Amino acid sequence: MNKKALRIFGVLVIGVSLSLPAAGRPPTQVKSAVNRTENPEGFGEYMILPYAFSSESTDFVVGVGGMRKGFLQEQMLVGGLGFVGEESYGGFGGVWDYRVPFLRRAFVSASGMIGYYPQHRAYTVPRDVFLPPDVIRPGSNDSSDDVYLEAKGDSNWLDIKIDYVWEMGAAEERGLARYDLVGGLLVSEPSGGERWNPLDSGVTITTLRQYNRYQSYEFEETTYDGYVHAFELGLLYDNTDFPINPSRGSSQYIAVHYDPGWSDETEEWSFIEAEASKYFSFGPGKWASQRILALNAWTGYSPSWDLEFNEEGGRRVVDAPPFMEGASLGGFYRMRGFRDSRFHDKASVYATAEYRYTLQHNPIENVHWLRFLNLDWFQLVGFVEGGRVAPEYKADVLFEDWQSDVGFSLRALTGGIVVRFDVGFSDEGSNMWVMVGHPF
Repeated sequence: MNKKALRIFGVLVIGVSLSLPAAGRPPTQVKSAVNRTENPEGFGEYMILPYAFSSESTDFVVGVGGMRKGFLQEQMLVGGLGFVGEESYGGFGGVWDYRVPFLRRAFVSASGMIGYYPQHRAYTVPRDVFLPPDVIRPGSNDSSDDVYLEAKGDSNWLDIKIDYVWEMGAAEERGLARYDLVGGLLVSEPSGGERWNPLDSGVTITTLRQYNRYQSYEFEETTYDGYVHAFELGLLYDNTDFPINPSRGSSQYIAVHYDPGWSDETEEWSFIEAEASKYFSFGPGKWASQRILALNAWTGYSPSWDLEFNEEGGRRVVDAPPFMEGASLGGFYRMRGFRDSRFHDKASVYATAEYRYTLQHNPIENVHWLRFLNLDWFQLVGFVEGGRVAPEYKADVLFEDWQSDVGFSLRALTGGIVVRFDVGFSDEGSNMWVMVGHPF
């Protein structure tokens, strides 16, 4: 078996375990197998790695994670992790992009996690609490970052997803794209980027996802908890040259989310979102193999979101996605200068620009004791973000009084996967994020 693994997977699993409630990128991507010339054994890579970390949500924990890329099928990934601390514990596992034998264009993924953390933070109030008329709702655009719930508790989730690759464009011949890389740069035929035409270029995917969430906050007097049992139906058109690290082309995603409120613990709610990204390549530079301008815009709206009033004029939100879903900003993907799910409301808009500078020189290429990392390149990134949430979807509301942040990032390509370390700065402080994949 090939021991050229994604050794940085310890970072990967840490990021996955801590990002679960965060609003993120579309749940589906182009189905692909990456062939690195530096890996003579082809698509298969695997690893097992112990790790240790601490965060604002956990105490100091130790654990072990592992993954196998190319297990059974060249595009398929299996992985898992476990960690334990003085109070914290968690376990995560999943299978991604299993190609159904009798439906060659259908791919199934399933993943889940159970975890317990000594310190949860949520910019919200319990759903049965009526706020007085003169009190600003926590998590709204004008709210203070000093008002939140914080306690120990559970954070569990389960996702099941089916992706279907349409028989057209770059996927007309097969549902799986194959990319050849030299030094982490694409040398094979791109899957898009030349012209916007789903019939001729790029990849179109329909995704159906059923996702479940459970979070609890254990106070001395009582425990507050919340559930999600929702569905997502989405459509992705990716017309980029190399979706893992796009340098030109564009992508668009639209989706509808619906939670039928199956139990007494959940409310019925709906949410609609749309996202678009565009990439411009400026070619190589004096010290760069790539110079890329990446732009992204996203918006979301919850038609079911409403207010209920009591006799004293107090109000509470009903039939709305929980704070970590729906029209939410803050965290790993959107508004990285703010805490996770810092802002949430009925509607939201967001825009960002990144300048990605891929270095020609790999500083660890000749460092023998670091070669096990299999890092093909490093990338320096600067970014700026802006957006806001609002209680109604109106331009004169959504496009005033924006929150904003700036930041920088160090990213690396290892085994065909981008790993990033982002630092964002806002008027509420700074935040650091470690995650897998570009934010868009």
